[in-house]
Amino acid sequence: MKIVFMGTPEFAVPSLMKLNNDQQIEIEAVVTQPDRKSGRGQKVHYSDIKKKALALNLEILQSENVNQPDFLDKLRAMQPDFIVVVAFGQKLSPELLAIPKYGCINLHASLLPEYRGSSPIHKAIIDGKKVTGNTTMYMAEGWDDGDIIYQQKIEIKEDYTVGDLHDKLADKGAELLLRTLKDVKAGKAPRIPQSDSEATFAYKIDKSLGEIDWNQNAEDIYNLIRGVNPWPGAYTKLDEHKIKIWESKIIDAEDSDFEPGTIIKANQDEGILVQTADGVLSIEKLQLPGGKKMNVHDFLNGHQIETGEKFTSA
Repeated sequence: MKIVFMGTPEFAVPSLMKLNNDQQIEIEAVVTQPDRKSGRGQKVHYSDIKKKALALNLEILQSENVNQPDFLDKLRAMQPDFIVVVAFGQKLSPELLAIPKYGCINLHASLLPEYRGSSPIHKAIIDGKKVTGNTTMYMAEGWDDGDIIYQQKIEIKEDYTVGDLHDKLADKGAELLLRTLKDVKAGKAPRIPQSDSEATFAYKIDKSLGEIDWNQNAEDIYNLIRGVNPWPGAYTKLDEHKIKIWESKIIDAEDSDFEPGTIIKANQDEGILVQTADGVLSIEKLQLPGGKKMNVHDFLNGHQIETGEKFTSA
Protein backbone atom coordinates (compact mmCIF):
# COMPACT_ATOMS: atom_id res chain seq x y z
CA MET A 1 0.00 0.00 0.00
CA LYS A 2 1.77 3.16 -1.20
CA ILE A 3 1.04 6.30 0.79
CA VAL A 4 1.88 9.98 0.70
CA PHE A 5 1.46 11.44 4.19
CA MET A 6 0.56 15.11 4.69
CA GLY A 7 0.75 16.61 8.18
CA THR A 8 2.38 19.35 10.20
CA PRO A 9 1.87 19.60 14.01
CA GLU A 10 2.37 17.22 16.90
CA PHE A 11 -1.16 15.83 16.51
CA ALA A 12 -0.11 14.11 13.28
CA VAL A 13 2.98 12.39 14.70
CA PRO A 14 1.31 9.28 16.19
CA SER A 15 -0.45 8.67 12.87
CA LEU A 16 2.80 8.89 10.91
CA MET A 17 4.50 6.50 13.33
CA LYS A 18 1.60 4.04 13.27
CA LEU A 19 1.55 3.88 9.47
CA ASN A 20 5.32 3.69 9.19
CA ASN A 21 5.43 0.71 11.55
CA ASP A 22 2.90 -1.31 9.55
CA GLN A 23 4.38 -3.92 7.23
CA GLN A 24 1.66 -3.43 4.61
CA ILE A 25 2.37 0.28 4.19
CA GLU A 26 5.11 2.00 2.24
CA ILE A 27 5.37 5.75 2.82
CA GLU A 28 6.55 7.29 -0.45
CA ALA A 29 6.93 10.80 0.96
CA VAL A 30 5.98 13.03 3.87
CA VAL A 31 4.62 16.44 2.91
CA THR A 32 4.69 19.18 5.53
CA GLN A 33 4.56 22.96 5.76
CA PRO A 34 7.73 24.96 5.02
CA ASP A 35 10.16 25.74 7.82
CA ARG A 36 9.32 28.89 9.76
CA LYS A 37 11.49 31.54 11.40
CA SER A 38 10.48 32.82 14.82
CA GLY A 39 11.84 34.33 18.01
CA ARG A 40 14.36 37.11 18.56
CA GLY A 41 17.07 35.45 16.52
CA GLN A 42 14.68 34.42 13.76
CA LYS A 43 15.76 30.83 14.27
CA VAL A 44 14.46 28.31 11.73
CA HIS A 45 11.96 25.85 13.21
CA TYR A 46 10.95 22.53 11.67
CA SER A 47 7.41 21.23 12.00
CA ASP A 48 6.88 18.32 14.39
CA ILE A 49 6.19 16.08 11.41
CA LYS A 50 9.42 17.08 9.68
CA LYS A 51 11.40 16.27 12.83
CA LYS A 52 9.80 12.83 13.05
CA ALA A 53 10.17 12.15 9.31
CA LEU A 54 13.88 12.98 9.54
CA ALA A 55 14.24 10.58 12.46
CA LEU A 56 12.49 7.87 10.44
CA ASN A 57 14.63 8.60 7.35
CA LEU A 58 11.57 9.31 5.19
CA GLU A 59 11.57 11.52 2.10
CA ILE A 60 10.32 15.02 2.94
CA LEU A 61 8.59 17.45 0.60
CA GLN A 62 7.68 21.03 1.55
CA SER A 63 5.69 23.62 -0.35
CA GLU A 64 3.81 26.83 0.37
CA ASN A 65 1.19 25.57 -2.09
CA VAL A 66 0.87 21.85 -2.80
CA ASN A 67 -1.62 22.58 -5.58
CA GLN A 68 1.00 24.05 -7.93
CA PRO A 69 1.44 22.08 -11.19
CA ASP A 70 5.05 21.07 -10.55
CA PHE A 71 4.18 19.71 -7.11
CA LEU A 72 1.18 17.82 -8.48
CA ASP A 73 3.50 16.21 -11.03
CA LYS A 74 5.75 14.97 -8.22
CA LEU A 75 2.76 13.40 -6.47
CA ARG A 76 1.46 11.77 -9.65
CA ALA A 77 4.86 10.22 -10.31
CA MET A 78 4.65 8.38 -6.99
CA GLN A 79 1.36 6.71 -8.00
CA PRO A 80 0.09 6.56 -4.42
CA ASP A 81 -2.77 4.33 -3.35
CA PHE A 82 -3.69 6.92 -0.71
CA ILE A 83 -2.85 10.45 0.26
CA VAL A 84 -3.32 10.64 4.02
CA VAL A 85 -3.93 14.07 5.56
CA VAL A 86 -3.69 14.77 9.30
CA ALA A 87 -3.71 18.42 10.43
CA PHE A 88 -1.78 19.55 7.36
CA GLY A 89 -2.88 23.16 7.06
CA GLN A 90 -3.50 23.63 3.33
CA LYS A 91 -6.62 23.13 1.27
CA LEU A 92 -6.29 20.50 -1.47
CA SER A 93 -7.44 21.20 -5.02
CA PRO A 94 -9.70 18.86 -7.03
CA GLU A 95 -6.65 17.99 -9.15
CA LEU A 96 -4.73 16.84 -6.09
CA LEU A 97 -7.71 14.99 -4.62
CA ALA A 98 -7.95 12.96 -7.83
CA ILE A 99 -4.36 11.67 -7.75
CA PRO A 100 -4.45 8.66 -5.38
CA LYS A 101 -6.01 5.38 -6.47
CA TYR A 102 -8.28 5.03 -3.43
CA GLY A 103 -8.66 8.68 -2.50
CA CYS A 104 -7.42 11.26 -0.03
CA ILE A 105 -8.22 10.19 3.54
CA ASN A 106 -8.35 12.68 6.40
CA LEU A 107 -8.28 12.18 10.16
CA HIS A 108 -10.20 14.96 11.96
CA ALA A 109 -10.40 15.38 15.75
CA SER A 110 -14.17 15.69 16.18
CA LEU A 111 -17.35 13.76 15.57
CA LEU A 112 -18.20 15.40 12.26
CA PRO A 113 -20.22 17.30 11.21
CA GLU A 114 -19.69 18.81 14.67
CA TYR A 115 -16.68 21.13 14.89
CA ARG A 116 -15.48 21.43 11.33
CA GLY A 117 -12.41 23.62 11.24
CA SER A 118 -8.97 24.00 12.77
CA SER A 119 -9.63 24.02 16.54
CA PRO A 120 -12.06 21.19 17.37
CA ILE A 121 -10.17 20.02 20.46
CA HIS A 122 -10.12 23.45 22.11
CA LYS A 123 -13.77 24.02 21.24
CA ALA A 124 -14.97 20.73 22.71
CA ILE A 125 -13.52 21.56 26.13
CA ILE A 126 -14.50 25.23 26.09
CA ASP A 127 -18.07 24.21 25.26
CA GLY A 128 -18.10 21.80 28.20
CA LYS A 129 -18.62 18.69 26.10
CA LYS A 130 -18.49 15.32 27.86
CA VAL A 131 -17.77 13.32 24.71
CA THR A 132 -15.89 14.05 21.50
CA GLY A 133 -13.93 11.82 19.14
CA ASN A 134 -12.21 11.27 15.82
CA THR A 135 -13.55 10.95 12.29
CA THR A 136 -11.92 9.50 9.20
CA MET A 137 -13.36 10.69 5.91
CA TYR A 138 -12.89 10.87 2.18
CA MET A 139 -11.68 14.39 1.49
CA ALA A 140 -13.81 16.71 -0.63
CA GLU A 141 -13.29 20.25 -1.90
CA GLY A 142 -14.71 21.96 1.20
CA TRP A 143 -13.32 22.12 4.72
CA ASP A 144 -14.02 18.87 6.62
CA ASP A 145 -17.20 18.12 4.67
CA GLY A 146 -16.28 14.82 3.00
CA ASP A 147 -18.09 11.52 3.38
CA ILE A 148 -17.52 9.86 6.75
CA ILE A 149 -15.82 6.47 6.91
CA TYR A 150 -15.42 5.72 10.62
CA GLN A 151 -15.86 7.53 13.93
CA GLN A 152 -14.67 6.74 17.45
CA LYS A 153 -15.95 8.38 20.63
CA ILE A 154 -13.61 9.63 23.36
CA GLU A 155 -14.77 10.61 26.84
CA ILE A 156 -13.69 14.07 28.01
CA LYS A 157 -12.84 13.65 31.67
CA GLU A 158 -13.81 16.51 33.95
CA ASP A 159 -10.23 17.61 34.61
CA TYR A 160 -8.91 17.21 31.05
CA THR A 161 -7.01 20.12 29.59
CA VAL A 162 -6.82 20.63 25.85
CA GLY A 163 -3.34 19.12 26.07
CA ASP A 164 -4.65 15.95 27.69
CA LEU A 165 -7.44 15.57 25.16
CA HIS A 166 -5.12 16.35 22.25
CA ASP A 167 -2.79 13.49 23.18
CA LYS A 168 -5.65 11.04 23.70
CA LEU A 169 -7.25 11.87 20.35
CA ALA A 170 -3.92 11.76 18.52
CA ASP A 171 -3.08 8.28 19.83
CA LYS A 172 -6.54 6.80 19.30
CA GLY A 173 -6.87 8.51 15.93
CA ALA A 174 -3.73 6.80 14.65
CA GLU A 175 -5.35 3.42 15.31
CA LEU A 176 -8.56 4.49 13.57
CA LEU A 177 -6.63 5.77 10.57
CA LEU A 178 -4.76 2.50 10.04
CA ARG A 179 -8.00 0.51 10.23
CA THR A 180 -9.61 2.92 7.77
CA LEU A 181 -6.91 2.53 5.13
CA LYS A 182 -6.98 -1.25 5.27
CA ASP A 183 -10.78 -1.41 5.07
CA VAL A 184 -11.00 1.10 2.20
CA LYS A 185 -8.41 -0.85 0.22
CA ALA A 186 -10.31 -4.08 0.93
CA GLY A 187 -13.55 -2.52 -0.29
CA LYS A 188 -15.40 -2.97 3.00
CA ALA A 189 -15.44 0.58 4.39
CA PRO A 190 -18.70 2.55 4.62
CA ARG A 191 -19.23 5.94 2.99
CA ILE A 192 -21.68 8.15 4.87
CA PRO A 193 -22.50 11.68 3.59
CA GLN A 194 -22.40 14.48 6.14
CA SER A 195 -25.40 16.64 6.92
CA ASP A 196 -24.42 20.25 6.27
CA SER A 197 -27.47 21.44 8.22
CA GLU A 198 -26.05 19.83 11.37
CA ALA A 199 -22.54 21.24 10.96
CA THR A 200 -20.92 23.38 13.64
CA PHE A 201 -17.57 25.10 13.37
CA ALA A 202 -14.35 25.48 15.35
CA TYR A 203 -12.50 28.37 13.81
CA LYS A 204 -8.81 29.11 14.24
CA ILE A 205 -8.05 30.49 17.68
CA ASP A 206 -5.64 33.20 18.77
CA LYS A 207 -4.28 34.47 22.08
CA SER A 208 -7.27 36.74 22.70
CA LEU A 209 -9.47 33.69 23.26
CA GLY A 210 -7.72 33.16 26.60
CA GLU A 211 -8.96 36.40 28.16
CA ILE A 212 -11.17 35.62 31.15
CA ASP A 213 -14.50 37.41 31.43
CA TRP A 214 -15.40 37.17 35.11
CA ASN A 215 -19.00 38.10 34.26
CA GLN A 216 -19.42 34.57 32.92
CA ASN A 217 -20.52 31.76 35.19
CA ALA A 218 -18.00 29.64 37.07
CA GLU A 219 -18.38 26.57 34.87
CA ASP A 220 -17.77 28.51 31.66
CA ILE A 221 -14.60 30.08 33.08
CA TYR A 222 -13.43 26.71 34.39
CA ASN A 223 -13.93 25.19 30.94
CA LEU A 224 -12.13 28.08 29.25
CA ILE A 225 -9.10 27.66 31.50
CA ARG A 226 -8.93 23.95 30.63
CA GLY A 227 -9.66 24.62 26.97
CA VAL A 228 -6.69 26.94 26.40
CA ASN A 229 -4.13 25.01 28.46
CA PRO A 230 -1.34 24.76 27.31
CA TRP A 231 -2.01 27.21 24.46
CA PRO A 232 -2.75 30.07 24.33
CA GLY A 233 -3.36 30.10 28.09
CA ALA A 234 -6.10 31.83 30.09
CA TYR A 235 -5.25 35.24 31.50
CA THR A 236 -6.58 38.10 33.56
CA LYS A 237 -5.24 41.35 35.03
CA LEU A 238 -4.53 42.36 38.63
CA ASP A 239 -3.40 45.96 39.06
CA GLU A 240 -1.05 46.32 36.09
CA HIS A 241 0.04 42.69 36.00
CA LYS A 242 -1.18 40.21 33.41
CA ILE A 243 -1.62 36.90 35.21
CA LYS A 244 -2.04 33.54 33.54
CA ILE A 245 -4.41 31.09 35.19
CA TRP A 246 -3.50 27.46 34.46
CA GLU A 247 -5.72 25.49 36.80
CA SER A 248 -8.91 26.23 38.71
CA LYS A 249 -11.69 24.50 40.60
CA ILE A 250 -15.36 25.28 41.10
CA ILE A 251 -16.25 25.32 44.79
CA ASP A 252 -19.47 25.42 46.74
CA ALA A 253 -19.88 28.78 48.40
CA GLU A 254 -22.61 30.88 49.94
CA ASP A 255 -24.19 33.59 47.82
CA SER A 256 -22.41 36.91 48.09
CA ASP A 257 -22.80 40.47 46.90
CA PHE A 258 -19.28 40.74 45.52
CA GLU A 259 -18.91 41.88 41.93
CA PRO A 260 -17.57 39.34 39.42
CA GLY A 261 -13.78 39.28 39.43
CA THR A 262 -13.51 40.23 43.10
CA ILE A 263 -11.03 38.24 45.19
CA ILE A 264 -13.10 37.17 48.19
CA LYS A 265 -10.41 35.09 49.90
CA ALA A 266 -6.62 35.08 49.63
CA ASN A 267 -4.87 33.03 52.29
CA GLN A 268 -2.93 29.81 52.78
CA ASP A 269 -5.90 27.92 54.20
CA GLU A 270 -8.39 28.69 51.44
CA GLY A 271 -6.17 29.81 48.56
CA ILE A 272 -7.42 32.46 46.11
CA LEU A 273 -11.18 32.49 45.67
CA VAL A 274 -12.74 34.67 42.97
CA GLN A 275 -16.36 35.68 42.51
CA THR A 276 -17.94 34.89 39.14
CA ALA A 277 -21.41 35.66 37.81
CA ASP A 278 -22.98 32.71 39.59
CA GLY A 279 -20.48 31.28 42.04
CA VAL A 280 -16.89 31.05 43.17
CA LEU A 281 -13.77 29.79 41.40
CA SER A 282 -10.67 28.65 43.27
CA ILE A 283 -7.41 29.49 41.50
CA GLU A 284 -5.12 26.45 41.77
CA LYS A 285 -2.13 27.31 39.55
CA LEU A 286 -1.05 30.68 38.14
CA GLN A 287 1.86 32.57 36.63
CA LEU A 288 3.14 36.15 36.64
CA PRO A 289 4.78 37.69 33.55
CA GLY A 290 8.31 36.32 33.21
CA GLY A 291 7.79 33.94 36.10
CA LYS A 292 7.23 30.24 36.53
CA LYS A 293 3.94 28.45 36.96
CA MET A 294 3.20 28.12 40.67
CA ASN A 295 0.57 26.43 42.75
CA VAL A 296 -1.50 28.89 44.70
CA HIS A 297 0.19 28.26 48.06
CA ASP A 298 3.68 28.89 46.68
CA PHE A 299 2.36 31.99 44.96
CA LEU A 300 0.89 33.37 48.17
CA ASN A 301 4.16 32.76 50.03
CA GLY A 302 5.85 35.36 47.86
CA HIS A 303 3.02 37.67 46.79
CA GLN A 304 0.61 39.72 48.85
CA ILE A 305 -2.98 39.76 47.59
CA GLU A 306 -5.73 41.47 49.54
CA THR A 307 -9.34 40.45 49.87
CA GLY A 308 -11.45 42.87 47.85
CA GLU A 309 -8.93 43.34 45.06
CA LYS A 310 -10.36 42.67 41.64
CA PHE A 311 -9.29 40.78 38.56
CA THR A 312 -10.14 42.69 35.40
CA SER A 313 -9.94 42.17 31.67
CA ALA A 314 -6.42 42.46 30.36
